[in-house]
Amino acid sequence: MQAWESVYKNKLMLTGSGIVLLLMVVSMLAPWLAPFDPGQINLNNVLAPPSADHLFGTDPLGRDVFSRMIYGARISLKVGFVATGLAILIGTVLGAVSGYYGGWIDSVIMRFVDIMLCFPTFFLILAVIAFLEPSIWNIMIVIGLTGWMGVTRLVRADFISLKERDFVNAARAIGASDIRIIFMHILPNSMASILVAATLGVAGAILTESALSFLGIGVQPPTPSWGNILTAGKDNIDIAWWLSLYPGLAILITVVGYNLLGEGIRDLFDPRLKK
Repeated sequence: MQAWESVYKNKLMLTGSGIVLLLMVVSMLAPWLAPFDPGQINLNNVLAPPSADHLFGTDPLGRDVFSRMIYGARISLKVGFVATGLAILIGTVLGAVSGYYGGWIDSVIMRFVDIMLCFPTFFLILAVIAFLEPSIWNIMIVIGLTGWMGVTRLVRADFISLKERDFVNAARAIGASDIRIIFMHILPNSMASILVAATLGVAGAILTESALSFLGIGVQPPTPSWGNILTAGKDNIDIAWWLSLYPGLAILITVVGYNLLGEGIRDLFDPRLKK
């Protein structure tokens, strides 16, 4: 009961949860919410402004922007969850091993993290995507493989502070293996930090995918994506403002929603932030 009261009082978490939940519902119900097929071309209705028939107008091929926005939410969620899940998995394993064992293992892993952090992440993604076929799966994998360094540092710091606690010493005393101690005793106590990192990571992955699609090396047409809708908006900014406004607002609200959710979770689980 007290936990629910804490959640109810956490305005950041409630606001972020509402935005994220709405996005998930819209993406799941896309076939029923979209009034048109997102790939349906109508050359007799090119660049039509917002109206009762087309709430967000149409694009240069006469496709309904509202329908494409709804289906684009699916792409954003898929990229966010898969890419962040991969980054969290890699970062958690490396951070746990580094923080628990220390010594030369910690030195090797952290130097590798430092090397990876020397490369500008977005330009590293651009370089890798340039050599690969632009596809949604390649984008998710590349974003995940270049986004684990912060998680590694976070998990490592938690393990360093937790591995000398009494409950860990008690587990060692009864003969628990290192694997059991890491995954059954220490890792559950680090889940709050990992959850915050995952929530913020989803926002970053969505933003990165939108930027890549905007540059033309992300999700490829005719698959609808907020980023490639923005590309059409860039090419027609003088005569079709709706192609830039609506996907831009969708990206902004989504990223803000996940950031608010992450901040709310941090406030909820971090006792140092409680008043």
